[in-house]
Amino acid sequence: MPNFVISPPAALGVLGGGQLGRMFVTAARTMGYRTVVLDPDPESPAGRIAHEHIRAEYDDQKALDALAERCAAVTVEFENVPTAALERLQAHVMVSPSARALAVAQDRVIEKRFIREKAGVATVAFEAVRDDAGVAPALERLSATCPAPYLLKIARWGYDGKHQCEVTTPDEVSAAIADFGGRGCILEEKIALEREVSVMVVRTADGEVSCYPVAENEHRGGILHLSSAPARIEPAIAEQVRAASTAIAEALDYCGVLGVEFFIAADEAGERRLLVNEIAPRPHNSGHYTLDACPVSQFEQQARAMCGLPAGDVGLLTSVVMVNLLGDLWHEGEPQWQTLLRHPNLKLHLYGKTEARPGRKMGHFCVVNNGLERLREQATELFDQLSV
Repeated sequence: MPNFVISPPAALGVLGGGQLGRMFVTAARTMGYRTVVLDPDPESPAGRIAHEHIRAEYDDQKALDALAERCAAVTVEFENVPTAALERLQAHVMVSPSARALAVAQDRVIEKRFIREKAGVATVAFEAVRDDAGVAPALERLSATCPAPYLLKIARWGYDGKHQCEVTTPDEVSAAIADFGGRGCILEEKIALEREVSVMVVRTADGEVSCYPVAENEHRGGILHLSSAPARIEPAIAEQVRAASTAIAEALDYCGVLGVEFFIAADEAGERRLLVNEIAPRPHNSGHYTLDACPVSQFEQQARAMCGLPAGDVGLLTSVVMVNLLGDLWHEGEPQWQTLLRHPNLKLHLYGKTEARPGRKMGHFCVVNNGLERLREQATELFDQLSV
């Protein structure tokens, strides 16, 4: 055990008040902890159910000091919290994950270099492109490794498929960088994707690592649509996923819950490669299935890790399919929830957001039972009925 244990009714803080923060607050409150949310939005989903909501920007030093005074430990719900805020908090209170871990995940170039060089895990081929002068040399170096076309993505603040596009020529790259506001980018190999999978890793304060079952993910418009567990992959690949994810968590000296996304790529000759796409230093959308299909959810694990407690059971009790509900479903008013709620093997989770916008994650549902293929069919049928 670590040299500290934080027990209820101590207060736990979270930077960020969205749905991940809300689910963390729910888990922590259920365990008996007090909860404090720091988020500037007065209507933040997490802030509305926490014991206390500090309404301030993440770099507000007085607000950060107030959070440190009130809490025994602090965590984050998204990776783009200013690292200076975490460094300030770390001087006074237990913070997990660390500012260092967030700094790695905040920049795609730094992240991929860390995964390759420090953790020894494979990624797609890539090159950093910080400005127009670097376009031609980056394309030349990348073309020596893999053929065009390539994917260009902004290096920081990109998510859900935003600010990325396919490019081939230097002019296309330069035009895309201009469209992205001149921000630094990463140029990546475009692979033939066979499957995308992810795993939620729990690393405790004393360095013990546990991995949830690998999930299989499907996207629509660059946004995660459906995750199912267990993933339909060979046991040997699942073991490689767990080993690679553990190596990343240990290289980061991580404490908390870490999401790791992988591509399974296949070339024309049939050769397969397992490649890390990105990491998320927090609970992840593809891990929401743990709320309904595992003894201990990813959010309770987040609380356990920051409190110096051992990890809970990461086993899978049943096959499960999770489907995201985006704001697009509200285009003609409130969806007909009875379509979902009449099914006894379905759990609906709505996030309490006051405004539905296209592409905004408003909730999700999980269907659980034995027989994964039928569950996937049922989840798709139910989702399609929502938009009729």
